Amino acid sequence: MSDVATYPVGLRLAGRKVVVVGGGHVAQRRVPSLIAAGALVHLVSPQVTPALEGMKDELTLVLRPFTPADLDEAWYVIAATDDADVNAEVAAAAEERRIFCVRSDDASQATAWTPAVGRHGSATIAVLGNREPRRSAQLRDEILHLLREGLISVEHDRAPGVVLVGGGPGDPELVTIAARNALAAADVVVADRLAPRALLDELGPEVELIDVAKLPRGRSASQEFINQVIVERALAGKRVVRFKGGDNFVYGRGFEEVIACREAGVPVQVVPGITSSIAVPARAGIPVTHRGVTHEFTVVSGHIPPGHPDSLVAWDALAKMRGTVVLLMAVENAPAISAALVAGGRDAATPTAVIQDGTMPGERTVLTTLGELEGAIAENGLRPPAIIVIGDVVAVAHPDRYPSSAEPDAI
Repeated sequence: MSDVATYPVGLRLAGRKVVVVGGGHVAQRRVPSLIAAGALVHLVSPQVTPALEGMKDELTLVLRPFTPADLDEAWYVIAATDDADVNAEVAAAAEERRIFCVRSDDASQATAWTPAVGRHGSATIAVLGNREPRRSAQLRDEILHLLREGLISVEHDRAPGVVLVGGGPGDPELVTIAARNALAAADVVVADRLAPRALLDELGPEVELIDVAKLPRGRSASQEFINQVIVERALAGKRVVRFKGGDNFVYGRGFEEVIACREAGVPVQVVPGITSSIAVPARAGIPVTHRGVTHEFTVVSGHIPPGHPDSLVAWDALAKMRGTVVLLMAVENAPAISAALVAGGRDAATPTAVIQDGTMPGERTVLTTLGELEGAIAENGLRPPAIIVIGDVVAVAHPDRYPSSAEPDAI
């Protein structure tokens, strides 16, 4: 079969029966997209992969060989078995019923081809490379790269309102696609100092940039001012992106901004970010959990020291837990926190790591123990932003530094 012209369409399959014959890895790749499109998926196969079995509540699973009657009332069919005869039987039954059919084994005998698909914002990119799937996927990826880098553009949602965007731990490569799309559509960007700075250079000259940095023991934009400015700009008909480091809802006061928008009648959306409490230790090679070592990890704000009347942390209870403790905003109060944890029963020899400027070019990790934390911070000149990780997972990552804590029997 020579090159055949195709007529590309977008199928609206929501609420319509789609039959997938075959329970292997091809079906495993195709079924999630069909479910996401709202299709009523009927999967017919004597056996299925564990992943497909795990989707049984989201589709109709028929664990037996295919029969032509399986296609009755179907709108679309995928023949995805590893048996050419079965796939041919499926295609023939589909042809008889005038149903378009994809064949995973022989596109030349199919009445429909599956494109390489990607999505950017509201746009769906579908590429058909004349039955050359690798070529199609490569071209799709190149187009998506150009879109994500802003080298070609599509129209974004620019309706007035506020989008709260979590920028992740700092490395611009760790920002989500949804975050990039939101920034590309912004009229106003309200950014603090921990948002990925490199991305601000990509904003168009017409975008208003409002600096609301909060410097430790220095100049600081009040939360009231931030709430006011995002609401005022949105009510003036602007699309406002509130761009923060980490995740909006992990010590980011993001929900205060949601409340302010709701009270003012301003539409508000949330684009979650990768939280630094997990991402920074991970980038530094430290897991916050590890089998046989810890069954929990606790993320704690250290901006208020133990014993302070405004503190909401039960430090004595935290000290009695055996899992990982991840401290954010705790450099200044680290001496008081370590003393409280040791006084509450946590071993002073507990392995501890301080990760400064996590995921950024200047990242560095200082290894110490809970009892020696204060001295390590002073001796190494550690400063915010820094994440402090307390627990035996630090020894798992650095057995040479903590040999006794990393012995097999201990982990």
